[in-house]
Amino acid sequence: MSPETGITARSGGWASAKPTISVLIPYFRDDPTPLLRTLERHDGAWAVEILVFDDGSCNPIMARRIDAGVARAKTATLSLRSRANLGRAKGRNLLASHARGEWLLFLDADMAPDAPDFLANYLDIIANERPAVVFGGFSLAQASHAPEHALHRRMAEASDCLSAEVRRRAPEKHVFTSNLLVRRDVFEAERFDESFTGWGWEDVEWGMRVTRQHQIRHIDNTATHLGLDPAETIAAKYEQSAGNFARVAAEHREIVQQYPSYRAARMLKRVPFRRAWRPALKAYALAHAAPLASRALAMRLYRAALYAEAVN
Repeated sequence: MSPETGITARSGGWASAKPTISVLIPYFRDDPTPLLRTLERHDGAWAVEILVFDDGSCNPIMARRIDAGVARAKTATLSLRSRANLGRAKGRNLLASHARGEWLLFLDADMAPDAPDFLANYLDIIANERPAVVFGGFSLAQASHAPEHALHRRMAEASDCLSAEVRRRAPEKHVFTSNLLVRRDVFEAERFDESFTGWGWEDVEWGMRVTRQHQIRHIDNTATHLGLDPAETIAAKYEQSAGNFARVAAEHREIVQQYPSYRAARMLKRVPFRRAWRPALKAYALAHAAPLASRALAMRLYRAALYAEAVN
């Protein structure tokens, strides 16, 4: 491990714990303390350990508060911190290297389990099936209804907050590291690709590799994504993700070509003067006075226009 990265706090019960599940929570400027408190109150908390990783937030006040909470925690809890931002894939791989459970549960700091049996449900499926990979699903049940988050809510409800029945139709596509249970031996054989940079697609690409050898189970054991973004942030993330999409499309074309985002990108690639009209799509998507449904369509088309650069 780099000297820039290290353990900063442990709970009193860390050394003696023998967990079934290691809950792995990376964060960057988000405070994971509310999620830690929630998990401690859940059924099944006795069988877990929790590891939090500050991926270069550089906020000493928040860092001291989090470490103090970790030290007081009743559940076995460990705090790790990096001075530099390692990125989504490398940070999660680092967390996994410190975990001791036979199963790894990846949760983001801005997630909130929707039911008190959230951990118990995962423990039950482990006891009954010893699954390789399980994705529990997203919801927005506890998320903001603020006007600035309306576009993200509209888009997430259409594409992310899907039932297990729907997700099973494309199991590798609906794999996100914000509510993902992985058996240790599976993860040790297929870790996240650290060459991905920026935002997006590194978890879906991981799912594409894993599904060649293992079943990806989908169940309804949801957690709410509390961190809804304003429209400007959504657009910026799509812009960051274009390079990652290009990599995935090149390496897993037989899978990606079935996705609507790929087909839309192929269609828009044939439209002339793409770089001239693409900013207009973005501007309309960011126009808060415009109808929400048409803004969502414009944002999806803006993403497809960005991705059009990556497809043949």
